[in-house]
Amino acid sequence: MDIIELTRELGKALQQDERYLQMRAVSATCDKDEELQNLIGEFNLKRIAINNEMQNESRDEEKLEKLNGELRHVYARIMQNENMTAYNRAKEEMDKLLNRVSAIISQSADGEDPETADYVESCGGNCSSCGGCH
Repeated sequence: MDIIELTRELGKALQQDERYLQMRAVSATCDKDEELQNLIGEFNLKRIAINNEMQNESRDEEKLEKLNGELRHVYARIMQNENMTAYNRAKEEMDKLLNRVSAIISQSADGEDPETADYVESCGGNCSSCGGCH
């Protein structure tokens, strides 16, 4: 079996992993959540309106500030939605798995022992972009 065939087998195994299945299930629930979908649509319209206003030669800063406030408000409502919260948790777990897989492959390609290669979470020191220390 060559490396590509092995990678395809890894892809099949990944799609059977509980983290993958959970993320897919929660994603489907989000897709069916009419309130959430309406909020996402509203968010996208606000973002388009902001982009349009920013490109306007006679930009109205007051209008732009109002639109930004509305955008933040809609975003907060999206993030408070229980299905979106569940999706974010499931995505975080899936991302952790993918980080580990990628790290093992990358480190192995750099000559590390595949049996001990692994992903090590580290703190970048910038708490504003952090999901919290684990």
